[in-house]
Amino acid sequence: MILAVCGGKGGVGKTTTALNLAAELGAVLVDADLGMADVPAGRGPDLHDVLAGRATAVEAVQDEGYEGPSGVRRLPCGRTLAGAREGDPRELVGVLERVDEEYGDAVVDCPAGLRADVGLPLLAADASVLVTTPDRAAIADALRARSLAVELDAGLAAVAYNRARGSSERVAETLGAPVVAIPADERVDAALASGRPVRTVAPESKAARGYASLAERVRVCEE
Repeated sequence: MILAVCGGKGGVGKTTTALNLAAELGAVLVDADLGMADVPAGRGPDLHDVLAGRATAVEAVQDEGYEGPSGVRRLPCGRTLAGAREGDPRELVGVLERVDEEYGDAVVDCPAGLRADVGLPLLAADASVLVTTPDRAAIADALRARSLAVELDAGLAAVAYNRARGSSERVAETLGAPVVAIPADERVDAALASGRPVRTVAPESKAARGYASLAERVRVCEE
């Protein structure tokens, strides 16, 4: 399964959601934000190299420290404009399909906004998770991202409602999908900075339980 994690607005916790979902699902985390990568990377080839033909998708998957469910394999993206210009973004769909074929599942951290490059991972995706916060602007942008996902047949599995406050019923009604509330927790950001899922540093936290519930929604959709 290829799962696209998208959200119209930047800063809503999209990369954090993608990282934690990849850990819960045992999937490869692919950073598809070609111009503003966020996924922590190690040494070796990255997605820019793959799109430029300098490495294969499998060669670029990094699994240092991967320990089954507690770790996350990842295909990071380069962080230079030169690298972004050298690659062919149209190859991304094939790259995601190759990762899915080799490893079983791929969770894709999509670019923020609604630029053309957002459509490529959604085009390849079997399903999608929409990420938003309670901010009115974030929900409005998420609604536009939802329309694009539906148009490209990337079935919406669930909404990750980050920094949730109050009832999530209205968000579910607006976005037309099951909503999983993820409360604010500073340990989530600390885990992301080290490239780890929150359950490795705070397994009993409400945030960790929220990501587990979100993954379960995705599994239901897959079935």
